[in-house]
Formats: sequence, C-alpha cells, structure tokens
Amino acid sequence: MIFLSSALILRVIIGAILAGFSCSMMGTFVVQMDLSSIGFAMSHAAFAGAALGLLISVEPLFCAVGFALLVALLLGPISEKARLSPGVITGVAFSVTMALGFIFLNLQPGAAATGAALSILWGSVFGLAWSDLLLLLSLSVGIVLIIGLFKKEFMAILFDKKTAEASGINTSPFYFSILFLTGLTVAFSLKFVGGLLVFALIVNTAASANQFTYDIKKVLVLSPVIGIICCLLGLWLSLEFDFPVGTSIVAITALVFAISVLFSKKRKKGNDTLHIPVRS
Repeated sequence: MIFLSSALILRVIIGAILAGFSCSMMGTFVVQMDLSSIGFAMSHAAFAGAALGLLISVEPLFCAVGFALLVALLLGPISEKARLSPGVITGVAFSVTMALGFIFLNLQPGAAATGAALSILWGSVFGLAWSDLLLLLSLSVGIVLIIGLFKKEFMAILFDKKTAEASGINTSPFYFSILFLTGLTVAFSLKFVGGLLVFALIVNTAASANQFTYDIKKVLVLSPVIGIICCLLGLWLSLEFDFPVGTSIVAITALVFAISVLFSKKRKKGNDTLHIPVRS
C-alpha cells in the first residue's frame, strides 16, 4: 500500500472526480453520435503532441491540446465530406499519430526524459499540480455551461443529427464544439490517465450508462456518476496494490461495462433506441 501526504491525496481525489466527470460527460456525445473512431484518433494525437512538447522543451499540455484540436478540425470535415468511410480516415490518422508519438519519445535523451515520456503514456496522477486541477475544473464548468445554454440543440443532435438539420438547426457549430470539447478533455486528462488509456475512460463509462436507460437526459447524469465512481475505485485499487492509476481506472470501467451489459434493460428487451422526453 502506498502512503502519501494528505495534501497530495486531496489533489489526486479532486483530479479523479474532475477527470471522471469531464471524460464521462463528453463520452455521452462521443458514444451516441458514433464519434468513437474520431475521438480515438484525437486521444493518440494528444499523446503525440505531448511527446513533441517534451522533445522541443515546450509545455506538453499546450502541444497535446494543439494536436488534438488539429485532428478534430481535420477529421470533422473529412468524415462528413469524404467518400471514404470514417473508419478508414481515422485509422490512417491513428497510425500516423501513434508513429509520430513513439518517434518523438524515442528521440528523448536521458533518464529524466524517459520518466516524463512514461508519464505521458500511462499517466502521472501523483504529479498533479493545483494548476492542473484548475484546468480540469474550468473544463468541467465550461462543458456544463455550454450544454446548459444550448440544451435544446444538443439534445436534438444527440437524438438524430439529420433530423435536427431537417428541423432547421445548424448542426455544424454544435458538432465541432463537441469535437473541440472532446479534444480539450483528452488533453487535460492525459496526466491523470495517460495517452494510451484516456479514451477508454471516455467511452467505457458512457457505454455503460447507455445500457441502463433509454432516456438520454438520464444518460447525461448517469455517465458522469459512473465515471467519478470508476476513477475513485481505480485510484483506491492503485494505492492499495501499487498498480498504475490509469490502468486501474480503465480496468474498473471495463468491469462496470461488462456488468452493465449483463444486466442491461436493452439486452432483455432487444431495443437500443434512446428516448428524449418531449414536453408539450
């Protein structure tokens, strides 16, 4: 069992709550809008960007955000307009960003750089500073405010993007805002979960919440709750048995997803259509 100071434990717990909330909230949009492949490529682009930041002695977070948003800006329009399937496009982007990431890491000199590189790969939760938590808090508040301000539009897009367009909603700004927020979420959570595992936290928790209810509004509430619980349980598992934090969290989310599938209402009824209540 790892023994840590109370101040460090407090930072880690707050980080777990904020990362679990923001990742799971954006995961609802990623899963429901079938953006998993794009988000997966974005997470590895953030990893490549952070690795480049280490190589050129620039703050890794800035480079991670830049790479993730660049991929979002490129893959968003391409996936909408190209004749190739989104899976093919994102597969190419994934392979390129992963290759770049490992090239940048391989060019790192010295043991200190190796430690920093490993923290990008697997996360370095015990290296969280209050400034990192402030970024995660700002992101979480921003996500809630944006979704709250444009609740009607986001709910319509979650239900069906084409139907939302037919009803007169200009979906492009909201679609790209989802990609933008997902990119920020991935980049800001790198230090907590790690570049290779962060997207599993985003997808697994939202996919689990989707199994328990047909109401998308309930999914938006349930997914962050599951995410926070999984992060806290993964953190406890890591401290108790000296496992990597990111790996422990993702293992817990995978277990929760397996349980949710086994006891899913949708599995029993054979219907996976989400429902959005409409008030007259």
